[in-house]
Amino acid sequence: MTARLDPLAAAPSLMKQWHRTSLAIAASLEPSLVALVEIRASQINGCANCLNMHTAFARENGETEQRLYLLPAWREAPCYTDRERAALAWTEAMTRLSEGHVHESAYEDLKGQFTGEEQVKLTLMINVINGWNRIAVGFGYWVEPAAVKAMAKAAA
Repeated sequence: MTARLDPLAAAPSLMKQWHRTSLAIAASLEPSLVALVEIRASQINGCANCLNMHTAFARENGETEQRLYLLPAWREAPCYTDRERAALAWTEAMTRLSEGHVHESAYEDLKGQFTGEEQVKLTLMINVINGWNRIAVGFGYWVEPAAVKAMAKAAA
């Protein structure tokens, strides 16, 4: 794939702010949960860039191959906690919002596993990864995980 536009070069100030905000939101929840949300939303959105990056980071942070491979079939796989299942259902409902408003049952599960504050944090995290997916897919953007780490260091 050839990049259509490098968003970081085209709008550096806003993209740096977006990146910092993304990191702050991600840091507000447990890293393993954030990774599952990032990967599942990226699978739904078909974002190769984000799948490449977030699966690499998840592995580095101790996520198992089994859980990564089974993520598309998380409902049938016994290796996810109830909290993770609630987050994944909410991720799918929010990512697929345009397909119909079927998020009521997902929200009931969410309420049982997350405080009100955590619900907001998770929903913001879902918005962040969906935003990154749209930037990467829309502009044909690709960045290697090592480059993302370097950007994160520079933004800190």
